Amino acid sequence: MRRRREEPGWLHGKPPPRWARLAPPVALVGLVFAQAATPGDIELGYFLAGLPPVAAFAYGAAGTAVFAGIVLLLLGVSSLGVGHAQGADLATVAVVALLSVVIAWVRRRRDAQLVSVRTVAEAAQLAVLPPVPDRVGPVRCAGLYRAAQRGTLVGGDLYDVRVGPYGVRALVGDVQGHGLAAVGTVAALLGAFREGVLDDRELAGVAARLDRRLLADTTGPAPPAGSADGSGEHPELFATALLLEFPPGLDLVRILSCGHPPALLLRASTVSEVAVEPGPPLGLGLAGPDLAVVADVPLLPGDRLLAHTDGVTEARDAAGEFYPLAARVPALERDPAGLVEAVWQDLVEFTAGGPRDDVALLVLSLPEA
Repeated sequence: MRRRREEPGWLHGKPPPRWARLAPPVALVGLVFAQAATPGDIELGYFLAGLPPVAAFAYGAAGTAVFAGIVLLLLGVSSLGVGHAQGADLATVAVVALLSVVIAWVRRRRDAQLVSVRTVAEAAQLAVLPPVPDRVGPVRCAGLYRAAQRGTLVGGDLYDVRVGPYGVRALVGDVQGHGLAAVGTVAALLGAFREGVLDDRELAGVAARLDRRLLADTTGPAPPAGSADGSGEHPELFATALLLEFPPGLDLVRILSCGHPPALLLRASTVSEVAVEPGPPLGLGLAGPDLAVVADVPLLPGDRLLAHTDGVTEARDAAGEFYPLAARVPALERDPAGLVEAVWQDLVEFTAGGPRDDVALLVLSLPEA
């Protein structure tokens, strides 16, 4: 599973870029040569005093101290012909150099703390929504997840594929809200789904279990007044979901929709929406065997199912037009990089930078033989 994961940057544990490490010594050499090439009555050496603070953002405390020592040497030894700092001037440069060393030390410690916190956060998020394997039982899988909130791995969308005694079951859902505020609800739904895969004989029973999970969270202890939601009342929780089941030994898929966008069936060169009567969203206390409508969709060799969240189809371009997923898939599925990655790249180009909502894509298929 591919995630939109903000590339590790300078402030996230990756070493500073090469240009940042080269800039201070290059500036130092440049100033020395510039001073040597200028008349004696023009003083350029004092520009060297600004280099230790710059070095503090690219080097550690030891490297900054070495760099600061070179600057003090060039400014304090007049015979070198670079600077003629004495007394209070030299003391001022020394204080700046010392502060630069302290800044470098503090920066390194903060960077180490950021790396530690980020590593723990990523591990926790991946425990909630682990990558989908390439194959679950007889079903081939390909998934892509992009959270709307920058720097996170999990948002308000979810999916999972699990094998159990009643076949392979998959879930694609979208909870109310997005970002880190929705992660708790995502974790609760995924836990309930994984239990339902093992315990519930019917797909409608899995939907009812997810519905009860959201209802239990809604009717639990109310948050204290003045909390993050601004009141002491229970938050309203609901989610849309698409449940799929591949029964063992059958060339078909059973699909149940709880107010979720329909999946797409990719058959040869045609793309069509899978006709499933949608039921009510989860969390309203209405999902159950009496209201759930399960559709049996026969599968031919080579058929693929593309399930997605509304972050894909509700993404807009500069003119306000919605992203036409079904119309663009036929051209994208020939991309050798994979369908889900091709859809994402096309979506980024369509929206000029990417959608502002969470995005989840899941492609499922049975072996052709």
